Amino acid sequence: MAIESLLLRIFYKLLEHYGPRKWWPGNTKFEVIVGAILVQSVAWENARGAVNSLKKEGLLSPQAILSATHEEIATKIISSRFYNQKTEKLKSFCSYLMANYDGSLNKMFSNTLSDLREDLLHIKGIGRETADSILLYAGNKLSFVSDAYTKRWIERYGLFDGLSTYDQIREIFMNNLPEDLYIYNEYHALIVHHSKSICKSAPRCHLCPIKRITEITCCKFSENM
Repeated sequence: MAIESLLLRIFYKLLEHYGPRKWWPGNTKFEVIVGAILVQSVAWENARGAVNSLKKEGLLSPQAILSATHEEIATKIISSRFYNQKTEKLKSFCSYLMANYDGSLNKMFSNTLSDLREDLLHIKGIGRETADSILLYAGNKLSFVSDAYTKRWIERYGLFDGLSTYDQIREIFMNNLPEDLYIYNEYHALIVHHSKSICKSAPRCHLCPIKRITEITCCKFSENM
């Protein structure tokens, strides 16, 4: 089966099984970006609590974050863990936004995908997954989010042998999926949900909704688990 057809069959089977995930939660583009930074290495519930704390204190804007002291921000995002480092990341992003786009996210997202992604990756604390989450969920740009869940999932099913790096995995999706924001958005969200509910560290293979799709067979775990 062609890669394009295989990826789409997997997508629609996951969508049928779990339903739309409707990612990414956030009332504004900036809120989505702050959430993408704060969710690093922590569950979304922890990051959401930190976002809400910033919002409650009127600190959910680039200007407010830059005007506040390090301590004022850090004490509001303790639930996100690594709060000192994440405070620096928030301030670094806001400094970039103010210096290059006068604080306007509309101006920032008017840049091309490749140029903006390269710029984001040069901001201290913004890695590939965070950059792509910002581009896709806040900027509505076709930048597929690959993560540790995606890598674990394709390795378990023996898909795409030889792919190991973040960008290699990202490119296999971007080169073979339709240029459709809905699919990009939901696909990543569905992989994360599937990985947390069934394809866990200790997988529940007997419940897997995609193990019967043509040549897909979970090669490292028994179908009887």
